[in-house]
Parts: sequence; structure tokens; C-alpha cells
Amino acid sequence: MLAFQRALAPEPRRALKAALLALARGQVDIRALEDELAGFYRLRVGAFRVVFFYAPDGTIVCFHAERRAVVYDLLAANLAELLS
Repeated sequence: MLAFQRALAPEPRRALKAALLALARGQVDIRALEDELAGFYRLRVGAFRVVFFYAPDGTIVCFHAERRAVVYDLLAANLAELLS
């Protein structure tokens, strides 16, 4: 996640940082994912999507981020690898 954020241009990087801070405060619109991605949630940040889940202790774990066009396909294809 940090490598993705660092690779962004300054403005999208600031928007992503602001959205993540708002997520921590519970001030954003999130949506639960379905099917093989059940248990994960998505946060929209412009053209990007951040996929996260809530750990048992309530911590928010930002799991994957990518451009909207490819984020869900990449995540579904690599889910087992990413979880290990």
C-alpha cells in the first residue's frame, strides 16, 4: 500500500492520504464487497479504490489499492497470494 501511495503524483497522493484519515474517523462512504471478496470493503478516492478490512480488534487494515478499472480483477486473481 505504501509503495502504491508513493508512486502517485502529488495531488492523488494528497487525496488518498486525506481519504485514509477520513476513513479512520468514520467520515467516508464505504461499500462492502461481495462474493469471493466478502469481508472486504472499498473506499473510493477519485479514480482509485482502496480495499480494506476490519481486523478483529477493530483496526482498519488497508489491504490493496489500484486504479478503479483493474483493482477488483487484480485483487480477486491474487487474493490467496496476498493473504499469505
